Amino acid sequence: MNAPVDAGLEPQVLCRVEREVATLTLNRGARYNPLSLPMIDALADALDAVAGDSAVRVVVIAAEGKGFCAGHDLKELRAHRDIGWQRTLFERCNAMMQRLTTIPQPTIARVHGIATAAGCQLVSMCDLAVAAEGATFALPGLNTAVFCTTPAVGVGRNVSRKRAMEMLLTAAPVDAATALDWGLVNRVVPVDGLDAAIDALVRSIVARSAPTVALGKRAFYAQIERDLASAYALAGETMAHNLMSDDAAEGIDAFVGKRAPRWPSAQGGD
Repeated sequence: MNAPVDAGLEPQVLCRVEREVATLTLNRGARYNPLSLPMIDALADALDAVAGDSAVRVVVIAAEGKGFCAGHDLKELRAHRDIGWQRTLFERCNAMMQRLTTIPQPTIARVHGIATAAGCQLVSMCDLAVAAEGATFALPGLNTAVFCTTPAVGVGRNVSRKRAMEMLLTAAPVDAATALDWGLVNRVVPVDGLDAAIDALVRSIVARSAPTVALGKRAFYAQIERDLASAYALAGETMAHNLMSDDAAEGIDAFVGKRAPRWPSAQGGD
């Protein structure tokens, strides 16, 4: 699986599949991995590729260099005084961000250093996030008179409105402990414990039924923005179908029988 390559340059995104985990690594570390249009397109293509790979159970979004992602490439944005180009950039970025929630595999952000603006958005759109103790998060757009409107979509669905507006209006960074307290990340660990913490989450997910994980992820994002009655209607219908699956039958029988489950889907069934 190969990410798109710029002429004469290394791939924007490095793709590695190992032990049922696809690691997609932002590969412009010298510049804090800006979400330029080529980077956005490369990440979107990589997500599309892993989405169709049944051997991949979990996707980790990682980054080279001293930080995770500094957001959009300001030099690129400044070079295009064209509303059509700007719209194209944000349409593609918005689609890529949403793809993180629509691929069947759970996504985990591996965050070190800075995650700012669209980089913070990228963290917020992953299903899970693990941060190193020294990581910082910010929506600093107002420092350049550019409100972080699109990053606010993801961040505002992770933290409370007051917290999101504080990040947006003050442009001040928050440390990893604060990000954990506010709900932007799931774990904060020493930087040398990042991979172990992510591996623990991965192993827990991989031990479960793949079709059930995909079904549950899809249903979660479908119901979360609905009104209460509509959300329960969708969730109830989803659970009814879930209980008709061979994996659910095996899971319940294994629990009752006090044994490890043997998922039919992993044997080519369901």
